[in-house]
Amino acid sequence: MHQMNPDMQACMDACHECHVTCLHMAMNHCLEMGGQHAAPEHIKIMADCAQICEVAIDFMARKSSHHQHICRECAEVCRACAASCESLDGMEDCVAACRKCADACEKMAA
Repeated sequence: MHQMNPDMQACMDACHECHVTCLHMAMNHCLEMGGQHAAPEHIKIMADCAQICEVAIDFMARKSSHHQHICRECAEVCRACAASCESLDGMEDCVAACRKCADACEKMAA
């Protein structure tokens, strides 16, 4: 069996954590809180973040030659999501997951 590059595995793990955290927080905490938490632009960036993380995982798992620019885009979306979550109460877990994922994806994109 082929071994996964440890940096790539760490990035995939960070993407998975970010995907699950963003989806869970958006569909539960944010919608329940309402107000700015449920604002369309905030929910959209969280959904974008969850999806690009899933796409990045798939590209890395396949060892696609395109994974670097997907990871670069993932890092950008994760940073935008972290910025959106940062100003809202109770979103610390999402901010942390997004930043960790962005850092890991930037490393993969280099």
